[in-house]
Amino acid sequence: MANAFSRAVNGVQEWFNERAPSFGPFYRKHMTEYYAPKNFNIWYIFGVLAIVVLVNQIVTGIFLTMHFKPSAAEAFNSVEYIMRDVEWGWLIRYMHSTGASAFFVVVYIHMFRGIMYGSYKKPRELVWVLGMLIYLVLMAEAFLGYVLPWGQMSFWGAKVIISLFGAIPYIGGALTEWIMGDYLPSDATLNRFFALHVIALPLVLLLLVVLHIFALHEVGSNNPDGVEIKKGPKGNRWSDKAPADGIPFHPYFTVKDTFYTGFFLIICSFILFFEPTAGGWFLEHDNFIEANRLVTPEHIKPVWYYTPFYAMLRVVPDKLFGVIVMFGAILVLFFLPWLDRGKVKSWRYRGTGFRIALFVLGVCFVWLGKIGAGPGTDPVETIIGRILTALYFGFFAFLPAYTGLGWEKTKPVPERVTTHD
Repeated sequence: MANAFSRAVNGVQEWFNERAPSFGPFYRKHMTEYYAPKNFNIWYIFGVLAIVVLVNQIVTGIFLTMHFKPSAAEAFNSVEYIMRDVEWGWLIRYMHSTGASAFFVVVYIHMFRGIMYGSYKKPRELVWVLGMLIYLVLMAEAFLGYVLPWGQMSFWGAKVIISLFGAIPYIGGALTEWIMGDYLPSDATLNRFFALHVIALPLVLLLLVVLHIFALHEVGSNNPDGVEIKKGPKGNRWSDKAPADGIPFHPYFTVKDTFYTGFFLIICSFILFFEPTAGGWFLEHDNFIEANRLVTPEHIKPVWYYTPFYAMLRVVPDKLFGVIVMFGAILVLFFLPWLDRGKVKSWRYRGTGFRIALFVLGVCFVWLGKIGAGPGTDPVETIIGRILTALYFGFFAFLPAYTGLGWEKTKPVPERVTTHD
């Protein structure tokens, strides 16, 4: 029986290879013969988790579009219909909304790990830039999806965010009207946002993810030591030409990632079944009220993953300059590979100044997120927000001086990867 099954499998493989001869080498290059550093730690699982959440968003999004109606008169009621009358509709909707927050959780940790271990430095500049493009598209995708339920916060959040483009001199007013398709968010806004959210941006996002992975596999993965395994000694028990400090991605890391994925899904399940709104952080309470252009919510704020940048916008008194600061806080991340001129990648061997600056950057981002989620009426909080914003940008201004002028005192980097965490 076993021999018959083996012959059947081999026959299918031969049939497939005859008709798609490039698939076998492609699979080997990116799976069984892609050698990843043997000293990966838990920080390196979040890229895979991001792919898992992306698949969840696509699958649940497809089912939601079967019942959602992109109309200002029907959008809110169609979401309520999904929640109340569609079989398991509440689960699909909460999987999608909780998945959006989970997506940003893993992406933010993935980005922080990249900064911590220097994964943006040569030869991985393109990998970093593609990753930042993914982040930018993801933010746009999440914003468009947030508007679709057409609750109070959806309507007023869309109005506030789109009106930011009105700060652009000369063309701001026309650009704002062009984006909304009307003077206020309406049917036209909802229809175009639905088309972009469901078709255009997911295609762009998938393309960027594929390019991101291909670019990574061309140069190889970084590791906690920041040592290039391709430049190290060759030869291991899998191949004489493979890096001695690398092991095949499949099956070794695929098994490891599967375990962590299961653990991650258990955590998400607890949130999904016991606190899907996360106390108003994942889904604001005002968004369970139908949009009303005559009634303004008491406190307009974006979802938590936008709040650090929203805080920067709010603490700047000038509207145009606030918009520049907000978008500048995102765009400056693209230039990180060229701002950091240090020769050491991993923070394990970098100077004390870099470690302190990275810690301050993390604190500023989290604290700004808390300020952005608040009412914004406390003058002391506004002053703190301005200080935190200055410290955020100070990290990027500090890097070229600290690393380019030779102030950084680094530790000796090992010639080969180590196995300590």
